[in-house]
Amino acid sequence: MFIDEAEIYVKAGDGGDGAVTFRREAGVPRGGPNGGDGGDGGSVIMHARPGLDTLLDVRGRHHWRADAGRPGHSKDMAGAAGDDLVIAVPPGTLVYDTDTGLLLKDLNRPGMRVEIARGGKGGRGNARFATPTNQTPRHAEPGTPGQERLLRLELRLIADVGLLGLPNAGKSTLLARLSAARPKIADYPFTTLEPNLGIVEAGPDRRFVMADLPGLIEGAHSGVGLGDEFLRHIERTRVLVHLVEIDPHTGVSPAEAYRAIRGELAAYSRNLAEKPELVVLTKADLLPGDDAPRRDLEQAIGRPVLVISSAAGTGLNQLVGAILKLLDAASADDVPEVGRAPSPARSNHGDKQGSDK
Repeated sequence: MFIDEAEIYVKAGDGGDGAVTFRREAGVPRGGPNGGDGGDGGSVIMHARPGLDTLLDVRGRHHWRADAGRPGHSKDMAGAAGDDLVIAVPPGTLVYDTDTGLLLKDLNRPGMRVEIARGGKGGRGNARFATPTNQTPRHAEPGTPGQERLLRLELRLIADVGLLGLPNAGKSTLLARLSAARPKIADYPFTTLEPNLGIVEAGPDRRFVMADLPGLIEGAHSGVGLGDEFLRHIERTRVLVHLVEIDPHTGVSPAEAYRAIRGELAAYSRNLAEKPELVVLTKADLLPGDDAPRRDLEQAIGRPVLVISSAAGTGLNQLVGAILKLLDAASADDVPEVGRAPSPARSNHGDKQGSDK
């Protein structure tokens, strides 16, 4: 199950109290204080673990507490420190303080770790307070409490390429054809209800992560349909591949379908609307071999258009090549580092047949 939001309570461990003890040893006249320090409490640490792609495990547990430090002992022995609590989250997780609304950390690189709540300090034992004028102190410090926070976690998938378009534009079929991902494919709209990731092998030393995002409709930026809960995932992508049906099932023209999605991107975020984009006409196998639809769309929107058929496998090599060129051009820009799945999926865009839905 894909979960991209969670709210949790975290509590770092309290520091252990210092000890109040005295020596009672043979050969040590008058003894003396020997109370040890308390141990430090464990901290709460967020870890962006590669391979995770959902907040499901985090959402299933609301309270997260690190171990407290142990009290000090006699013979100047310090108490044991509490163990840190490490919470594994997917790369791309944003951590907000719910009370203040502040963004505490953007875990936008796999392997990143951040201390989100600091453990309390252990208190000093009475041996620390001995002075020439107070040789038998009978007091020690208590440990300090660990930090506690209410956090809101928001996942934004990290991918090189984001597929977008109206429902039924062919995004899932294209992802399945180019990678080993197996999203749901059917001949009705809104078959994709959650983002899917796949790794496209584009050569011996080239690969990229592609995200299939649920279809958008007009008003998505304000929550209509699947709404802006998935628009935010496109913000993490480096380039966009905008799929447009060559004969849209909604009855609108390809140019109107393209402009509808562009309007949603611009209404949601100017930065999102300015991302590098490829425009692709899909399902070319459904119409006779006529170049007129491509020429008409290029003239209407004023930019180049590629034509593919995921079912027939035509135009896919050209599309992958165009994506690589766009990624190379975008690599000079300041973009988030791209997350990688632990076991790459193999490309099979030259040998799989399927319906382009």
